[in-house]
Amino acid sequence: MNGAPSAMVSPGLWGFVAFFVLALALYLLMRNMNARMRRMSYAAQEREREADAKAGRRDAEADDPTAGDPKSGDPKSGERGPDGASADDDEGRTGESGT
Repeated sequence: MNGAPSAMVSPGLWGFVAFFVLALALYLLMRNMNARMRRMSYAAQEREREADAKAGRRDAEADDPTAGDPKSGDPKSGERGPDGASADDDEGRTGESGT
């Protein structure tokens, strides 16, 4: 009792509770982070698959001479029809301005 530290001092129940709460918070944060990282990985893989599929379709269209041919019946060919409207234009538009 002369100011020297005692060997009998311990963190007690509240020290244990505080440590347990911190450990639980760390566990939940790590679990959440792993789930988010997994979702990001799946999303990146899905974007790669979509890009590969689009590139594959473009390659197939480039190899197919009838791809994009308006006579082949493809409405999304991007070619202009006899009235000058493309397949991508809105159906309600007539090309006239102001009317």
